[in-house]
Amino acid sequence: MRAVLFSLLLFNHGLAFAQVIDIYIRDDVYKDYQTFVNGRDIATISNFNGNAIRRDVVDMIIAQKALKLGGFNHSFNYIPGKVNFRNTRMLETGKLSISFDTYWLSDAHAKTKYLHISKPIIRQGEYIAGVYTKAGREKALGLTQMSDFKRLSAVSTPKWRTDWKTLSDLPLKELVIEHEWISMARMVNTGWVDFMLMPFNSTTDQSFKLDKINLVPVPNVAIELKDSRHFVISRNHPLGSQAYLALEKGLNMLRNQGEIEKAYTQAGFFVDKQNLNIINAQRE
Repeated sequence: MRAVLFSLLLFNHGLAFAQVIDIYIRDDVYKDYQTFVNGRDIATISNFNGNAIRRDVVDMIIAQKALKLGGFNHSFNYIPGKVNFRNTRMLETGKLSISFDTYWLSDAHAKTKYLHISKPIIRQGEYIAGVYTKAGREKALGLTQMSDFKRLSAVSTPKWRTDWKTLSDLPLKELVIEHEWISMARMVNTGWVDFMLMPFNSTTDQSFKLDKINLVPVPNVAIELKDSRHFVISRNHPLGSQAYLALEKGLNMLRNQGEIEKAYTQAGFFVDKQNLNIINAQRE
């Protein structure tokens, strides 16, 4: 009888501490996440081919699978919106537990006072970006070598240290500052700016389409972003340390099973470097 009562107490104790955790996510990413997941249990997803899959969506699924494998049994409530840099401030104060969008290590390192940093999810040398431009924009689509950048403009934000440094090292005609990702895409789509760096898409032609935006990569050309990407967890959130330990345990399991590399490859993010002219490969 005592054993039964003890088991019930443990069960109720676990329920009492199970929480629903708010996760703020960029609205366009959340839309694709919903489309791809389509109501499935995240733990059952092992194939990352399909509509609306992209690097950001893989990040979200990998994070949840790793947390679950690591014993973090809380659930999540997604709140979509324009959250890129508000997220960082909320992580610092502990109002947000974890970012399901990975961070560049250079950006995370600047906030180590406030953040736990996970093992690398996308390792150094694995992030190969496409040069995405407006469909039909011959000025950009004709790019084949480093000197061709002299006639082109690009858009990014200095708040993304790795992206900004990568573009700053190119001999661009102009580098425009815009802090919201969706606004960057719109600027390229309208022709106000020639291109932006984006992960390769899983669509047949690697194009990216969202609402009225239609961007395509310059054929056979890529840029290496020389940094690694990591999940970051708030040191000031009540569940931060618990989430960090669970995430690290789960990520180690997924890495050893080959699930991380498989997911990003199937999603079209990891590409065959042998088939691309990685223009800045030899530049430091």
